[in-house]
Amino acid sequence: MLINKNGLTIRHAIAADAPLLGSWWRSGEIMAFSGYPLGLDDTDEQVERQILSCCDQTYRLLILEIDGKPVGEMSYHNMGNSPCGKTAQTGIKICDASLRGKGYGTQFMLLLIDELFSVYGFERIILDVDINNLRARRVYEKIGFIEKGVRHDCWKNQLGEPQTVVDYELIKSCIISA
Repeated sequence: MLINKNGLTIRHAIAADAPLLGSWWRSGEIMAFSGYPLGLDDTDEQVERQILSCCDQTYRLLILEIDGKPVGEMSYHNMGNSPCGKTAQTGIKICDASLRGKGYGTQFMLLLIDELFSVYGFERIILDVDINNLRARRVYEKIGFIEKGVRHDCWKNQLGEPQTVVDYELIKSCIISA
């Protein structure tokens, strides 16, 4: 995958991105809303192995760039077929804190959604988000994701605290315009 539009790029993560992704994943500040307030302890070698195991048919790590500078990451999982059609699960992190709240997450999500629907043939995109991540929830709802349910205390974060997530869904046939 390589998407370029108005200075924004979404591209496949490559082995050379392992140190960058590893530094982001080890940051508790960046990973807090993913349930890892202490960060992950993955080594760059472990991250590289994960990148090398990616393929479009199952799972793909993606790097987000603004004017050629890496600023975040996305991923998608091919979840197979559901009653609503071929389904992808996705997630996004703007890792550069100075760029959060400026609309980049929305723009990147719209680019990925268009690619997943028009090029990769997905019919449905799902995601979940921490119930307290109001910024992300507003973005998803603005794009057109529909809240499908809330899972209370469905897992515990690194600190042993129960976490609640909101499940969202976007169906290709329900999109008015992107």
